[in-house]
Amino acid sequence: MTVFYTIFFFIATLFSQTPAIEGTWITQDDETGKKKSEVLIYKEKGKLYGKITKLLLAEDQGKKCVKCKGEAKDQPIEGLVIIKALELDEDTWEDGTILDPKSGKVYDCSIGFENENTLKVRGYLGFSLLGRTQIWTRK
Repeated sequence: MTVFYTIFFFIATLFSQTPAIEGTWITQDDETGKKKSEVLIYKEKGKLYGKITKLLLAEDQGKKCVKCKGEAKDQPIEGLVIIKALELDEDTWEDGTILDPKSGKVYDCSIGFENENTLKVRGYLGFSLLGRTQIWTRK
């Protein structure tokens, strides 16, 4: 009977693992719902990062991060690392930051799966209750 339970829990663990978050994700404009950009999410030294690899709206092509501060100031938005240093805490990546290239503001960030092809990306100031959530879809 112990062997049965061991095999059962092993199989259950295999099927309940969180999907891989690395890959390309499509963002959308909060106001229009149009697909806005492609973001490559990757891990580096155990932390999660995200870089805009492609701007999808014609009006955004060639734009720079003019309102950004520090090293991102006046850099092309394509190629900009907008998600930095998130750490995995159970099923959610948190304790890092996300940059909004439109406003130049940096927010605290948490990312979790809604399902295997949908992410809930939350940017907030100080408390998670004070912020907004975007839905990103896997490319």
